[in-house]
Amino acid sequence: MKWQEVLDDKSLQDIPYKIELNRWGQIVMSPAKNRHAMLQGRIAERLRALHPGGGVFPECAIDTSDNVKVADVVWLSPARCEKVKHEDVFSIAPEICVEVASPSNTAEEMMIKRDLYLERGAVEFWLCDEKGTMSFYNKDGKLPASLLVPGFPSKIEI
Repeated sequence: MKWQEVLDDKSLQDIPYKIELNRWGQIVMSPAKNRHAMLQGRIAERLRALHPGGGVFPECAIDTSDNVKVADVVWLSPARCEKVKHEDVFSIAPEICVEVASPSNTAEEMMIKRDLYLERGAVEFWLCDEKGTMSFYNKDGKLPASLLVPGFPSKIEI
């Protein structure tokens, strides 16, 4: 299956799941919990307040070497936003890609997503665990804090 087919499929329009495609074009769905959404919202709020020069968006589809993945929260510079704003699936990753881990996610899965986003041009990958603890990464590995948004907290409170 291709991403455009997912977008055009009326039966997938109103389901309460995050949809991604795996490398074989199969749909992967993750059910959303309210805590996940609340963490996403708080991250977006903080990111927008601390790094106002670009755009902060939820649930952005990114074309990767392992098909389409959907980052929970992203930050794009105005220049990168201009390049991708008309694309149904971003051809390049936003500068910051954030994933909020769910109970169904494995650590390996999150690190694979990290690598896929960085490979596609992300500058930083952020991971929020179920308790709100943040981890920050770039192409060189784990960071003690975000280099792009140095004041971003290491813990998100709901």
